[in-house]
Amino acid sequence: MGSESSESCLQSFRLYETFSNYYIIGRDKKKSFWKVLKIDRLESSELKIYEDSTTYSENECAGLLKRLDEGNKKTGGLKLVTACYGIVGFVKFLEPYYMLLITKRRKIGEICGHAIYAITKSKMIPISNPTVRTLMAYSKNENRYQKLLCTVDLTKDFFFSYSYHVMRSVQKNLCVYKTGQSIYNKKCVWNAFLTSEIRNTLKNTLWTVALVHGFFKQVKLSISGREFTLTLIARRSRLYAGTRYLKRGVNKRGRVANDVEIEQIVSEDATEGHTMQITSVVQYRGSVPLIWSQNISGFHKFKPEFSLAPEQHNYEATKLHFENLAKRYGKPIIILSLLKTRGKKRAEKNLNAAYAKAITSIIENLPEKNHLRFCRWDLKTHMYHRRAIQELKQLGEFFADTLDLTGIFYCHLPQKLCLEGFLNLSYFDENLNENEDADNLETKVGDGVGSGDEYRKYGVKSIICQKGVLRTNCLDCLDRTNIAQYMHGLVALGRQLHALGLIESPNVDLEKNSLAEDLMKVYEAMGDTLALQYGGSPAHNKIFAEIRGQWRPAAGCQDLMKTVQRFYSNAFSDFERQDAINVFLGYFRPQLGKLSLWELDSGQRFNDGRSSIKRSFSESDIHSRGDSTMTSTDLIHNQTLSKELQGGSTSLLQFIPDIPTQPLSDEAQGDDTSILECMPEISTSIRQLMQVDQSLRSDDNHNNEHRDASDHSSLFDMDWHSSSGNSFVEANDTTYRCPECRDTIDQMKGKLTGEYGMSFLNWVFHGEALFHRS
Repeated sequence: MGSESSESCLQSFRLYETFSNYYIIGRDKKKSFWKVLKIDRLESSELKIYEDSTTYSENECAGLLKRLDEGNKKTGGLKLVTACYGIVGFVKFLEPYYMLLITKRRKIGEICGHAIYAITKSKMIPISNPTVRTLMAYSKNENRYQKLLCTVDLTKDFFFSYSYHVMRSVQKNLCVYKTGQSIYNKKCVWNAFLTSEIRNTLKNTLWTVALVHGFFKQVKLSISGREFTLTLIARRSRLYAGTRYLKRGVNKRGRVANDVEIEQIVSEDATEGHTMQITSVVQYRGSVPLIWSQNISGFHKFKPEFSLAPEQHNYEATKLHFENLAKRYGKPIIILSLLKTRGKKRAEKNLNAAYAKAITSIIENLPEKNHLRFCRWDLKTHMYHRRAIQELKQLGEFFADTLDLTGIFYCHLPQKLCLEGFLNLSYFDENLNENEDADNLETKVGDGVGSGDEYRKYGVKSIICQKGVLRTNCLDCLDRTNIAQYMHGLVALGRQLHALGLIESPNVDLEKNSLAEDLMKVYEAMGDTLALQYGGSPAHNKIFAEIRGQWRPAAGCQDLMKTVQRFYSNAFSDFERQDAINVFLGYFRPQLGKLSLWELDSGQRFNDGRSSIKRSFSESDIHSRGDSTMTSTDLIHNQTLSKELQGGSTSLLQFIPDIPTQPLSDEAQGDDTSILECMPEISTSIRQLMQVDQSLRSDDNHNNEHRDASDHSSLFDMDWHSSSGNSFVEANDTTYRCPECRDTIDQMKGKLTGEYGMSFLNWVFHGEALFHRS
């Protein structure tokens, strides 16, 4: 098969030391061969690594260790330092190099027979012998860099595999096989920088593991007495990684903040003499791909002011982002924006309008149709008017249309092929490579069931590929995005189970099927994990709570505490977290004679390679810019942008169909029914969504300047609460009936001081009091 087998992977290691060298002894899973690596300890400024080309048996390796011990008796002999399970990498701050090792691991699942592991314990070991270190190795700055790197907790949300490329989807692993150095160039490998020196020196990846950061969960479920495995993987990109307010939008290379690929795998284990069936669906989330940010200096407001760059440079960065998506996933790219289109918060509405303008500009210049499709759905506004289940069912119909366009990945594999080394089908076609357009993938790999003599020869009965991807975003790509991605996952689950032959109809009912609740738990766990990584608190899960029938005040209290936690993290912890990420990923490299990381001003410290953005725009500035500049064409080709879109749209859904690029008539522009007539291929579900939108236009209750204080759905509107006028003393005198809220607020009193801290506590007290008065 032209690849290393899983048995040839080094999976267990022992680190030994002498006065002058470290020796790492690695062996495979079956203890069939041993390899030796030597690291020089007498050089503090360079990393000198040597690999023994000999492959040893167990007895030969034992003899080698005995000879090393005897040869170093005068300087203390050979000593065992630790057992370990892989090298995370090497790093240098100011003087000595350090080696990062995995010392304990746990199995968290497997894909096609290949084990996936999480790290339970790691260790950072200085390489150079203490006798050759200078005072710089013990300096204050060196110690500070060490502590900073250690704040990246490898035991949380990092996972790896020795024999399966978990940084890539099942479809890519089967159809576009890659190995060796190219794997570490993938955007989801977080220790690419840390392993670069050893990989470049040895010209192999035998000793290191590729770490993926995000989320991994595998559960066994059953339906109609048949068991199947559900695996949910979230892969966070390292290319523009960071925390909520320090990484926003897109940089000049087309990389967006909070870039996460979600893969949902459903498989049924192969029985003796039968093939294994596996299906996979990939979706994507990422920040709004415009050059924008939020002013974090001082946190004058609980949600910092927006700064949208006045010049987007012809949307070059935005175009590059979508080109990257098309290259990675194929076409079409279906964009679902959950940004607000109504309400008091003008900044988010106008970011939405700017996004629409950018997409329109890009579409008008595309050489082909249907590359991009764009849908806006103001989730919060719709939830204000309707029950959560009704809303999600409506979204489910839209996702059914989406999956009709993209499809899912499905394949039959013989059990032997799964277990025989790295999962790999690419040898069927030597001409297939990852640089080819993903649109050609299905025809290259196979055209439907049982295509190609080579597939039948190896027992591959069918292979169908996903082409294109759904891209979802809200403002933070956390709470609302997770709800929508769950619903997409539920619709996809029905199709996956149907493909496996486990259900007759490709649908899983949101209310009546217990699998919907099982899937919700997994997506809820993923949402909390991703929100903690980017936003500093678990996700707001009010909608999940409503679906479960949870008591609404209890859900509100939980969300209030998450809001407190998120603000505290954003205001006080995110700067250090961002520094640690930048050092871990190699975006900042300490150097002697240069300024330390903490001595840089904020512009240099958190430079993201973007065009300079003035951070002086207030929300009203953004609104005025929206009125003056958002006069582009609408999302339908060449249609004039409606006034609603410019100033806070009441049109909650725009979808780009496959229609000629010609202006719509005046009648069509002014009437939704006429517009639908121009879109014959739009399904019934899209028409229903537009009809729902029409019914909302006459309901302006959510635009009232003075809402009823008992309106639970508006409780966490920060602007509304912060302008309430209640004094801190008045709020503090209120009796709080929720002990969890009271305890959380009491803890925060000691941590939040000064004008902004007291102002925030005032808002918290006021919100909690309002909630419990109802």
